[in-house]
Amino acid sequence: MASMRIPSLSSVSACGFTLAIALAVLPIQSAQAQSAQVKTQEDQSNVTSETGQTAPTSPPIAEKREHTFTHHGITVSDPYHWLKDQSYPVIDDEDVLDYVKAENAWFEANMGSQAGLTEALFTEMRARIKEDDSTVPQKDGDYLYWSEFEEGAQYRKHYRKAVADGEAAEAQLILDENVLAEGLEYFRLGAASISQNGRYLAYSTDTSGAERYTARIKDLQTGELLADEIPNLRSGLTWVANDTALVYGPSSEEWRTLEAKLHVIGTSSDDDVVLYKEADESFSVGTGLTAQEDWLVIASGDNETSEVRLVPADNPTGEQILVKARQKGVEYSVDVRDGELFIWTNDEHINFRLAKASIDAPGTWETVIAGSNEFYLTDFELFKDFFVTEGRLNGLDQIQLRQYDAPTVAKPIAFPEASYNAGLSNNPEYDVSKLRLSYESMVTPDSVYDYDVASAGLTLLKQQEIPSGYDASLYATERLEVEARDGTMVPVSIVYRKDRKDLLAAQGMEGPGPLHLYAYGAYGYAVPPGFSTTRLSLVDRGFAYAIAHIRGGDDLGRRWYLQGKLNERTNTFNDFVDVGRGLIAQGYTAEGKVTASGGSAGGELMGAIINQDPAQYGAIVSHVPFVDVLNTMLDESLPLTPGEWQEWGNPIESKQAFAYILSYSPYDQVTAQDYPPMLVTAGLNDPRVTYWEPAKWVAKLRDTKTDDNILLMKTNMGAGHGGQSGRWNSLRETAEEFAFILWQMGMTDEATEKAGN
Repeated sequence: MASMRIPSLSSVSACGFTLAIALAVLPIQSAQAQSAQVKTQEDQSNVTSETGQTAPTSPPIAEKREHTFTHHGITVSDPYHWLKDQSYPVIDDEDVLDYVKAENAWFEANMGSQAGLTEALFTEMRARIKEDDSTVPQKDGDYLYWSEFEEGAQYRKHYRKAVADGEAAEAQLILDENVLAEGLEYFRLGAASISQNGRYLAYSTDTSGAERYTARIKDLQTGELLADEIPNLRSGLTWVANDTALVYGPSSEEWRTLEAKLHVIGTSSDDDVVLYKEADESFSVGTGLTAQEDWLVIASGDNETSEVRLVPADNPTGEQILVKARQKGVEYSVDVRDGELFIWTNDEHINFRLAKASIDAPGTWETVIAGSNEFYLTDFELFKDFFVTEGRLNGLDQIQLRQYDAPTVAKPIAFPEASYNAGLSNNPEYDVSKLRLSYESMVTPDSVYDYDVASAGLTLLKQQEIPSGYDASLYATERLEVEARDGTMVPVSIVYRKDRKDLLAAQGMEGPGPLHLYAYGAYGYAVPPGFSTTRLSLVDRGFAYAIAHIRGGDDLGRRWYLQGKLNERTNTFNDFVDVGRGLIAQGYTAEGKVTASGGSAGGELMGAIINQDPAQYGAIVSHVPFVDVLNTMLDESLPLTPGEWQEWGNPIESKQAFAYILSYSPYDQVTAQDYPPMLVTAGLNDPRVTYWEPAKWVAKLRDTKTDDNILLMKTNMGAGHGGQSGRWNSLRETAEEFAFILWQMGMTDEATEKAGN
């Protein structure tokens, strides 16, 4: 199927997710009883929750148990250290489980009052989704491939049909996720790869949220599963050796991917051969094929350094070619065309250059496209008669066609809006005359185009359909800049209804209306100004919705990312706070009317901004938040910690890093002050941000804060970092989030009435 060039490991590593190893699979626990270690502020009443059990009337208060540690001469108190189950990754400490269940009970008792609003929001969000939807078919070899949702279904069905049969071709169901997910609380499809001859489908599944996948192989001629089974998979399924073998990345016991292994079809996984083993535990390993599918790429790297090896795809156990030995701080990735290497690298310029080299001298690089202060080169893709570069110019996405004989002459694809999100979509074939593109903006729904290379014409193949109706003319979007405290101008993308004042007036609301502010700000991930149907549930009620393109992402180039990591990490938090203050000053909203959300490293952002400027916010939602930064970075037994030191610093070795992380770590910086209303989520099986980070943070907030504002924590007992699986289960969690926000902003009556109309 589609062959892919492997990017540098920095771009496929944690990417906004932090730490930890997979947990044992646990059944759903009813959110109930509290142990002696979980006290309540008053006696329980006879109020009954949705589960039929007695609901609490006061929040659980976690016991404080003395625990301190000293490092670099600095002593830190951590009275909620006990919430990390010492038998982890098995979680069987009754005190820990009782506390988590008690928090869930408190969540249910409070959100139960908003059940009608949650259901109304879920109903309107679902009405915006075309239930029987499908992707645009794409040709790959002898077949067209696509996927479909059936009405009411949680998961996709995957199909293909033979190109040679034309319109008379019958669709062949090659994989039904709904069947695979039947009877499971959690299901997620991981890798899926068709063999080059089109006969076999290799796919992997996760049934706990712990991100340890199991791979199977399906014979598409017979419909039968082969006996082969590859357990404990972490990444990739790459067909090699003329479709007789697969290369994949197994998970170590510590949830690290340190090997590339070869599985020969028809053999036991116990006999799989290690093609490459990484000695540096801070690195991760990934594999893929080059554009012409003749070379297997084995890439290893961390967040700032990479190293690539090539081996013939028809002889994967043959001699490997090291492209260039790793050099700290140098990232690169490789593709091959007719024996010539193309290399994307930051060795000479922070915004990357494109170079080339001979396969006989792979480490001697000659510049093809020089690095630029204006254009940030983020990717490239090789095709038979041309190649494509992608990047950003002044923060806006660029797709550029280039010729091999005149590579410095770029032919950009033009898009009509001032702010948008655009990029190459699924282009699996090497010899093409049309390119599949994706495009959207904050007011334009997700759109799929074909771009004719010869005529430069764009053909719209599909635009996201919104069954309940959508009129783009009702909305306005802006891209503006707000000055941060150090003088840096931070871009902001914002969308709102043109009749926003009238919407608010109809609800009896005077003055500036509420504004929801979102950001991520880590790992160089740029939050795109894209479209969202769920967002409309806030915007149609008078909210403005803004995305802050803060430092820590690479929205304005690689330097923008570097200015939000390591010793400049606090720029990220300051940017977010200052953007909110700037939007207040410009009249988009008012103090106390800013709501905000973020997840994972974006959850860390939420913790930092409320420690710094709690009065600005009317409600905060923090998903699987990475808030116990210091403790996690000190624990090198956690799987991703060694690889994360390049992002956050190594407090084990550096006193400066220890003190700096301590100065902003949200858990460590909770103080006795008023905090805004908050909803915090966690996943018991989360292998990236372990459950105890949000649990410890919430426990400390409850004990320390001086206000009476509501603080809720919901732990998914059978899911991981991404929350519940299935499109409707996930959508319901979004409805819960928005119900909480509207509730805290005093907009519940209007919301329920609107949804019922």
